Amino acid sequence: MTGRGGARRSSRSRRGGSDLLGIGRNGPVLTPVLAALGLLVTALLTLALFTGSVPLPGGGSRGGGGVVAGAARTPAPSNIVVVDPRVNIPGTLTYVKQGNLWVQSGNKAVQITSSGHGSMPSWSPDGRWIYYIETVQDTGYFPGAGNPPTHYLMDVPILTRVHPDGSGAEKLLSGRYVKGPYTWFFWLRQPRPSPDGRTVALLSDGPDPTTSDVVLQLFDLQTKKMRAGGVAENPPLGHQDPAWRPDGKVLLYVMNGRDGARGAPVIYGYDPATKKSTPLSGPGYMQPSWSPDGRWIAVTRTSNLGTDIAILDGKTGTEVLRLTSDERSWAPVWSPRGDAIAYMHLEGQIVDLRMIGLTGSGPGWTKGNLPDVTQYSGLDGVSGASWFIPGDQLPAPTATPSVPVPSVSGSSVP
Repeated sequence: MTGRGGARRSSRSRRGGSDLLGIGRNGPVLTPVLAALGLLVTALLTLALFTGSVPLPGGGSRGGGGVVAGAARTPAPSNIVVVDPRVNIPGTLTYVKQGNLWVQSGNKAVQITSSGHGSMPSWSPDGRWIYYIETVQDTGYFPGAGNPPTHYLMDVPILTRVHPDGSGAEKLLSGRYVKGPYTWFFWLRQPRPSPDGRTVALLSDGPDPTTSDVVLQLFDLQTKKMRAGGVAENPPLGHQDPAWRPDGKVLLYVMNGRDGARGAPVIYGYDPATKKSTPLSGPGYMQPSWSPDGRWIAVTRTSNLGTDIAILDGKTGTEVLRLTSDERSWAPVWSPRGDAIAYMHLEGQIVDLRMIGLTGSGPGWTKGNLPDVTQYSGLDGVSGASWFIPGDQLPAPTATPSVPVPSVSGSSVP
């Protein structure tokens, strides 16, 4: 069997609750079925679970809306990204196609990795590095519930960084898990470097996947150690989508949830200083991206029909503007200049990167149509994109308003 994420036991069994899966803390911790379930629940975006409109790696999708315009087209070959010659990207965007990282400036796109196993890229604040998750195949050996230990072929995630020209790749943290005679692995997802460049926020059930669910964690780039942020676990759905406010004082993340058959993800704000978190948005919002001034948040808005791009007030979490209404758009990333938002879009079976221009000031922006970033290229929809613009190409900075995270007690689960 091939595993692509660490299966974990519900934390209810560690807190005296009923062990619904029949897995005790000191007993066997894994079955093939559980491994597949863990993959389904947390490996892909909440899109996969909650909307039925799933952007898959390589541009594939499953959805309940039937075939839409453009379905007859096929994506460009794996080594080609098609760029509209009219597009003029300031700075550099990074995104993924078929497991390889690409960078795009202006209307030129260049592939910088070739393993076919990279995902979820994010720029360092100084533009020297792109952090991402690389996976390598390994053999696991782990016991199943009521069964003797079994060998598995598994994909082990590795927190990696590379220079934007493709040189100097460094492996920072491996998800390989070894305990006694057993070998498995834990999740590493969505690395997001902090604005001061000292810490990487990410989602993981490490260092021991048998005792933790997927939670928000912080990786220290000096000590090369990962620590839990102190955020309450959320079994079995976990957390996703960390996003640092530009001043580094607030770290957003998404607490996955359900409301009957419908997904109900909620954006939370985490204060690294106090280690407290509180809900910012109502249910139905995910994949936050801060505006450069820290006042607004571009988000994916989920519904029973699909996903769209919206903007929330960064202090109250109130939706102030809907940017798309096609039910096939997700994963916004705000330009560091503040005048555009790029986002993933599904047309037929093909995922591409589109862009909306913003003029004026919020919440009364005027939306403007801009050329597509890519065309018929079949990007990896679950990886999203990240945008860097050097400081000397940015407008004069304005002070980030104070948006404290209220202290809360007890569990932060809604």
